[in-house]
Amino acid sequence: MCDRFDLKGWTKPSPYGTVLGVIEGEKGNVDEMAMWLQHQGSPGSRIEHCELRNWQIVDKCDYRRFNVRF
Repeated sequence: MCDRFDLKGWTKPSPYGTVLGVIEGEKGNVDEMAMWLQHQGSPGSRIEHCELRNWQIVDKCDYRRFNVRF
């Protein structure tokens, strides 16, 4: 979905069964991704609670692409 919305950043699973990450991109695309994360999520996932915090508006993305970290 990040490729679809042209987003940059990363995600990684936490030891607590949650996912942490950073998403950067155009505001409208970040908003669309946030809605997808809150209501659907990746195939096979079960969304019980989605908390998005530390939102910031930046002039330039810090990441060049999106990747999954382990």
